[in-house]
Amino acid sequence: MVGIKPTELAPTATVKFFGAGTAACIADLVTFPLDTAKVRLQVQGESRSAERANAVKYRGVFGTITTMVRTEGPRSLYSGLVAGLQRQMSFASVRIGLYDSMKQFYTRGSENASIVSRLMAGCTTGAMAVAFAQPTDVVKVRFQAQVRLADGAKRYNGTMDAYRTIARDEGVRGLWKGCLPNITRNAIVNCAELVTYDIIKELILKHDLMTDNLPCHFTAAFSAGFCTTIVASPVDVVKTRFMNSTAGQYRSAMNCAIIMLTKEGPAAFYKGFMPSFLRLGSWNIVMFVSYEQIKRAMSKAQQSWESPF
Repeated sequence: MVGIKPTELAPTATVKFFGAGTAACIADLVTFPLDTAKVRLQVQGESRSAERANAVKYRGVFGTITTMVRTEGPRSLYSGLVAGLQRQMSFASVRIGLYDSMKQFYTRGSENASIVSRLMAGCTTGAMAVAFAQPTDVVKVRFQAQVRLADGAKRYNGTMDAYRTIARDEGVRGLWKGCLPNITRNAIVNCAELVTYDIIKELILKHDLMTDNLPCHFTAAFSAGFCTTIVASPVDVVKTRFMNSTAGQYRSAMNCAIIMLTKEGPAAFYKGFMPSFLRLGSWNIVMFVSYEQIKRAMSKAQQSWESPF
């Protein structure tokens, strides 16, 4: 990322790697209820028989949150949090923490990175991250989408039980369900998120609109969240539907997208757009602000260890 002052020690790849994972976990803790509401809205409507029987259960972001709290209790908003934190530590560490290193790889060490180099770096780390974190993403989505039944029964009883059950009932491949659409989504998300943040922050600092501090990070992060939501929503909805589906419900992610288009129309690809924006916007703000501060703090600590006197 841009913005390092000459007097500051540039953060190492290790600092960025662990800093990104930690910042992403902080962001998830703050925004997880919005993410759960987004998932519930995205999967709503995929079963027409259920919808006819129960009508539309969730309406809007805060309506969904209110309904969940009333019918399932407040804890339902954080269903899948453990898998979510596991996902962020393994996922964000790679896609965000290694972004600068990959950008330098494509520019061969040059400080003047083109948009193409930034996009390639974002696509690469986004795809790499899926290879590490796909099972955690599948379990997180399954937990967020499951509704507690009247008798208290649930689809999965815990995070480890979910991993075991999916592997037993659907095979190891079940833990990697939706891997291709997830790679596509995260390549798109990573490009929109990191490249937008990188460019806007660079422009703000270049034209002296703000200093390299919280207001600058906030503005760049908010813009990144908005751009990412617009670009990634269609792929995100398909990914969520496909990951949450039972065995044999869809032949592939493309088949899932075609069924959505024919049965629910183009608007289905933007189901849960508002919670997606609220979640991505707030997630980006918390994550990038935390990430910048963590990087700075860890770099200062490293500098003091190396030069104690």
